[in-house]
Amino acid sequence: MFDIITFGSATQDIIVRPKKLTVLKYNKYSSLKEEVCFPVGSKIEVEDMKFYSGGGGTNTAATFALQGFKTAFCGTVGNDLSGKEIINELKQLKINVGFILETDKKLTNHSIVISDSGKDRTILTYRGASELMGKNDIPFNKIKTCLPAGRWIYLAPLSGLLCEAFEYIVDFANKNKIKIAVNPSIAQLSLPKEKLERIFNKVDILILNQEEASFLTKISFENENEIFKKVDQICSGIVVMTKGGDGVVVSDGKDLYRAKPLPERKVVDTTGAGDSFASGFISDFIRHNDIEKAIQLGMANSTSCLGEFGAKNGLLNKNSQFKRVQVIKEKL
Repeated sequence: MFDIITFGSATQDIIVRPKKLTVLKYNKYSSLKEEVCFPVGSKIEVEDMKFYSGGGGTNTAATFALQGFKTAFCGTVGNDLSGKEIINELKQLKINVGFILETDKKLTNHSIVISDSGKDRTILTYRGASELMGKNDIPFNKIKTCLPAGRWIYLAPLSGLLCEAFEYIVDFANKNKIKIAVNPSIAQLSLPKEKLERIFNKVDILILNQEEASFLTKISFENENEIFKKVDQICSGIVVMTKGGDGVVVSDGKDLYRAKPLPERKVVDTTGAGDSFASGFISDFIRHNDIEKAIQLGMANSTSCLGEFGAKNGLLNKNSQFKRVQVIKEKL
């Protein structure tokens, strides 16, 4: 029996820090004010390089396991060295790997993370094996047996065939009275409006970042109240909007809960910050059904993740002590 099963990508992250990084101002997109540039045909020297596992499916599974939940991961890796290393790491974290599909058709997902000395990062992503898991590859009968009513499914950003199975997975959870939390990708948010409304109406927790919330609602991310009013119309559950360094806003349909990170937090690497918040928030919400408490663990888990390289090294366990942030509650 499991408390939660995560779906999503499993990735080998290669974090590199170039000796010199040229950053240019560029205002094509309202949310992106700078771009990293390299001279064409040049050789860029790297002063540091690290290898870690990543991917929304395994990152969030790691937090759930460290928080004491019986956790499984469902996704695809390549039949290669990176895939085998990811599976071994999940086993060490006591995450069940029985729902992982290994394939020879594509390599395991890889990301090259270009780090700007902790200030920010740019990611080159190879979406490999994770795109090959389709609806027919998911052992729904086994999941139904292992995941009793009232337990949880977490959907990290999905792509490829798994994205096409989005509605089917949500319907499966709804039919079997399994709670479901969703952190959708742009590909998922690009589905037809009617389909998204059907899906989100069955979701218990919807997690978006500012750009995704703006993309979904076609409202500038600066108009937060209007965004929440629109999303609350199509999602009957809790809606979370993360804002990077500016914190988070959460709606329960009646009230907004706002929080900002502690000013003294240390940022070493931003990889996995969103996953660590989402999984921390959901972990505490499962235990206490309290948004304010859930925000506290989400923010603390994200802050701790930001203080270490890699998406999993700084994650909190169930007994970790942490500083609390101020949560402001206001009417929507």
